[in-house]
Amino acid sequence: MLTIGELASYAGVTVRAVRHYHAKGLLPEPGRDHSGYRRYDAGAVVELIRIRTLAEAGVPLSRVRELLRAGKEEFAAAVTDIDERLRAEIRQRQLHRERIARLASGDGLVLPPVVVEILDRLRAHGVDERIVEVERDGWILLAAHSPERVPEWAARKREQITDPPLLAFYLTLGQALDRPGDDPELVELADELAMYITRMADERNEAHVGDTEVATPFAELMDTLAFDTAPPARRLIELLRTRGWTGWTKLERVAVHPREFGPG
Repeated sequence: MLTIGELASYAGVTVRAVRHYHAKGLLPEPGRDHSGYRRYDAGAVVELIRIRTLAEAGVPLSRVRELLRAGKEEFAAAVTDIDERLRAEIRQRQLHRERIARLASGDGLVLPPVVVEILDRLRAHGVDERIVEVERDGWILLAAHSPERVPEWAARKREQITDPPLLAFYLTLGQALDRPGDDPELVELADELAMYITRMADERNEAHVGDTEVATPFAELMDTLAFDTAPPARRLIELLRTRGWTGWTKLERVAVHPREFGPG
């Protein structure tokens, strides 16, 4: 016969756990001997091990009581259900591990690999990190809003960033971030960008430079995000409007009135 401490040791649990199972009615409490101690037999060890195994598998204690009294077929069916639930939990934990691993890689947490590749290319070309952040945050919004279109937009972006004039634009804009809104270089940048956009629109189409299917309110939201991250971008868009184009996320051609021409 075993003491409660010996029972707990054999079953691989604590004395506190044994008393808890007694309180829950899972493990019958034996009578006390002449010294006032409870004594347990080998059957109690077996029962306690079964309780511990089910509890460690995540079975609620209320269900443990039910399974301990179940017949073979009912117990086997319950074990199958438990196994399926555990498999689902394992899959969920694997997804969590993948997300944590992606967290370590920064942008990959919320963006598909094809977009992360674009951001990495911009960094490799020496584009200012603040400009990369504008791109990244814009992609986060796009991926959340229209994930099915990300491959199409990403393919277009990959093509665009291989064009030297656009890369030069990115580099120059990065240099302009630390300059005042009336800096002459912003005017030059607006000229260069307007010529680039016009050439692309003429060679391809206007949808190629500014996706017309992006809803205006959503485009305005993305523009605000860009302007907050890189304030000179707002001034650049003002200058760009006098050169025939408006918008940051959703570029659109606009009419230019003669009085709008000038040094910026």
